[in-house]
Amino acid sequence: MGKLDVTVLRYLTKEDFRVLTSVEMGMKNHELVPSTLVAAIANLRHGGVHKVLRQLCKNRLVAYERGKHYDGYRLTNSGYDYLGIQTLVARGNVTGFGSQIGTGKESNVYVVTNDNGESLCLKIHRLGRICFRKLQEKRDYHKNRHKASWLYLSRISASKEFAYMTALFNRGFRVPKPIDFNRHMVLMELAKGHPLCQFYKLDDPGELYDKMMNLLVSLGNHGVIHGDFNEFNILLDDNKEPILIDFPQMVSTSHENAGMYFDRDVKCVRDFFKRRFGYESELFPSFDDIEREESVDVEVAASGFTKDMDQDLIAEFQFISEINQQGEDDDSESSNGSETQGEADVIQESKHELEQSMTPTDPAQLDKLKSEVCDALAEMNLENRIDLDDKDDDVKSVSRFSMVSCSTSATIPPDVIKDRIRKSIQNKSKIDSKKRIRAKGEASAVTRSRRANMDNIKESSGIWGWE
Repeated sequence: MGKLDVTVLRYLTKEDFRVLTSVEMGMKNHELVPSTLVAAIANLRHGGVHKVLRQLCKNRLVAYERGKHYDGYRLTNSGYDYLGIQTLVARGNVTGFGSQIGTGKESNVYVVTNDNGESLCLKIHRLGRICFRKLQEKRDYHKNRHKASWLYLSRISASKEFAYMTALFNRGFRVPKPIDFNRHMVLMELAKGHPLCQFYKLDDPGELYDKMMNLLVSLGNHGVIHGDFNEFNILLDDNKEPILIDFPQMVSTSHENAGMYFDRDVKCVRDFFKRRFGYESELFPSFDDIEREESVDVEVAASGFTKDMDQDLIAEFQFISEINQQGEDDDSESSNGSETQGEADVIQESKHELEQSMTPTDPAQLDKLKSEVCDALAEMNLENRIDLDDKDDDVKSVSRFSMVSCSTSATIPPDVIKDRIRKSIQNKSKIDSKKRIRAKGEASAVTRSRRANMDNIKESSGIWGWE
């Protein structure tokens, strides 16, 4: 996954973003997008797609891989991040990028700034990490499908979280204010508080316990269950009021396992207060205490997973299902026929599939991809972007974007730095001088002691040194 470095973003040109967006559109129905398809979708006037792809590979924004049937390019996490950040920059919601303030199994959290200089929170969803890959068992993003791109699943997760956060914030819940989202990024206000896991002493743990239990019941009355209600997803402000974060795993109270999820959240709170503060109460809510007042789950299901996303996901799996169907036909034919005939069929199908993937045969589909690329580029507002031909010229740097916390300037006084360098040089010279005067080879002390021992052994006779 790697860390996000936005330094290169200042030097990307319009052609770079056009090729990046073309690779993104091609990944809707290709695991690896052939270079010919990228060139057809990008439709650059003077060509040069291969040169741009080579530069993007050098910056690790796209990756070139060799597949079973053909070779092609895929969008990396950094490339997908750059597309999302540029769109947020074009909307005027992000002007500066800061340091990372949190990480988890599903996302990374960064500090960013807007036009007014206010600090905001940018959450980038990162599904597909080694520690959390059983997504089909724990989320319903796949629906009835078997496979999907991690980038697209991250986009669905971000849209769901933004929808949950918006619905809860509009109903008065203490959650960060949602501002915007794009692709797999969610932009929200920076909550002023600290995680509950960092507190080891409270003046009145019973009061906070009651607030958290009431919050669980209030969520249930609105039709949703948090599903991960623990000390890591609760922030406490200066007044010790709880602030709820992290929403992608929320489920409806109509879920078949809703009771189990609710009881698990209650148990997490009880166990933490007993372990950390020594507080244990016999009063705790149950799933039967929930009285539905509103249907937030229905509203979020409509806005968190839209029809457009459903169509995109179907299109993405159309290519995979065709390959699987062809593979099943090959197995049935090879079981009835000979091995040579089966091998010939596989080779022929591979050639046919390669030709179809390398050359876009459907003009309507190609025109649709081109229009989607144009819409995405228009949203990025690249017309006001300055291309950097000379990277050493700071005057040509891209406006409306800056690095907030790239601490490259020294904060140590110059005199202290000079003193440290002088001492380091003196110590090095002393070590070098000792090495020069140290006897080596036949003149060394080790060699002399070994020679003396050998002489004593030769002069001695018998086991005990005498006859």
